[in-house]
Amino acid sequence: MLRLALYQPDIPQNAGTMLRMAACLGLPVEIIEPAGFDVSDRHLRRSGLDYLDHVAITRHRSWSAFEAWRHEAGIRLVLATTRGALPYTDFAFAPDDCLLMGRESAGVPEQVHAAADARIVVPMRPGMRAINVAVCAGMIAGEAIRQTGADVNLAELTRRPADGKA
Repeated sequence: MLRLALYQPDIPQNAGTMLRMAACLGLPVEIIEPAGFDVSDRHLRRSGLDYLDHVAITRHRSWSAFEAWRHEAGIRLVLATTRGALPYTDFAFAPDDCLLMGRESAGVPEQVHAAADARIVVPMRPGMRAINVAVCAGMIAGEAIRQTGADVNLAELTRRPADGKA
């Protein structure tokens, strides 16, 4: 199953936005600690609101714990990075990929870059530093779902009238 991983998130509002997106799209989320804030249910609820009841969250105490889990499960790791060479729209996603988003303040360390099976980028205009990590996660997850036909009924979502009433 396609999933989203957050590497040591340090801005609760961005983490909350990504958790809400994952809940809406049915993506499980892996949180790789330590985070820059307390990721207890109380703190996550503040940023993820009532959406947290609808997302499967697994907390990994460290990068090495996450890597052990990932290797045992045979999951391919796709890293979103400004240092990537391949645009995310040119990448061939697989249904069981894990989409890894780095820290808002620092990205990921070299060992994480080295461990990734693929490194993709959201192309930007020259001179721009980075797109917000939650926006980037949404763009990449949307493309991965489009390519893989992940179990999200987007056709049903797009048939609703503009007022949201069925």
